Amino acid sequence: VTGKGMTSPQRTLFPPEKISMDWRQKRRPGAGLYNLGSTCYLNVILQCLTYTPPLANYLLSRQHSRFCDQQGFCMMCIMEDHVRKVLYSSATAIRPRAVIRDLKCKQLQVLQLVFFPSVKGELITSFLVIGEFKPDIPGDAYEFLRCTLNAMHRACLSGSSDLDNSSQETSIIHEIFGGFLRSRVTCLSCKTVFDFFKVFLDVLLKIKGASSLTTALDDFVKPKEVDGKKYFKCSKCKKKVAASKVVTVHHAPRVLTVCLGRADHRSSRKLSQVVEYPECLDLRPYTSDPAGEPILYSLYAVVVHTGHTCLGGHFFCYTKASNGQWYKMNDVSVDSCAIHTVLGQQAYLLFYAR
Repeated sequence: VTGKGMTSPQRTLFPPEKISMDWRQKRRPGAGLYNLGSTCYLNVILQCLTYTPPLANYLLSRQHSRFCDQQGFCMMCIMEDHVRKVLYSSATAIRPRAVIRDLKCKQLQVLQLVFFPSVKGELITSFLVIGEFKPDIPGDAYEFLRCTLNAMHRACLSGSSDLDNSSQETSIIHEIFGGFLRSRVTCLSCKTVFDFFKVFLDVLLKIKGASSLTTALDDFVKPKEVDGKKYFKCSKCKKKVAASKVVTVHHAPRVLTVCLGRADHRSSRKLSQVVEYPECLDLRPYTSDPAGEPILYSLYAVVVHTGHTCLGGHFFCYTKASNGQWYKMNDVSVDSCAIHTVLGQQAYLLFYAR
């Protein structure tokens, strides 16, 4: 077996042992968020990140802003202020104007080039629209989540331009949300096995024909043949050959974020079928070592989309507050609910914590 894509970091930016997965302070749920036009896609991600315990613990400690020397835009500083306002506010709802005001198009253009260099055409326009946060243009919650996490990660790297890639992946954002996928490719000609590793902050699953999260994960790790136009160039055979490929979770993240891909690219419509998901998930069967001890996750947030197309309609979410109670957060409204209500939704994004 030969491998590529995993090297030890020369420097650790944030010590993983300092991450607290349990809430350090228990309190009532925070404020709702005003919809400033068509910004529900933004509100649900802000709420889900606010109720991510290890991230909230870090942001509330102000560990970043106390030492931040970044001039102008800093997504970590913005999120620090936002989370404190939401959780400490006595108001029933607040306006997330700072997030919208400070995320300028120029900053998202940088993110587009750094993190999505291969994206072309209409998707580039979509990312830039999200960067501009035009209230009258709806956006996608999943795209905003990716842009937000990447912006926070880049803020953690400010002043550390000389870091190797592995060291960059030790930021607080990668320590919380980051994991490794392994692609194991087997040459069907000489039987040589090649391993390729890739960092991920979220997992996008195909759900067409899937009745549950576990069946979608089963399909995700199912062996697939690489042939036709996608022939694999075997370094031993020195030519393009047919091959088989298996993708597995090689290093499990502390927080697992899953997107149930509801966009049907053939019809441009939304896949609206119910996909069941559990409150407690064992990720072990989908890892590179499926016979080991269970890797258990607990559900703490769910994003729901209503509407016939993925870029229209409305987003709302369910989050588990530090008091252990579930709440439906629909822009300004924050209402308590039972777990059976949470588990019966047409979910779009699922957030699980170790």
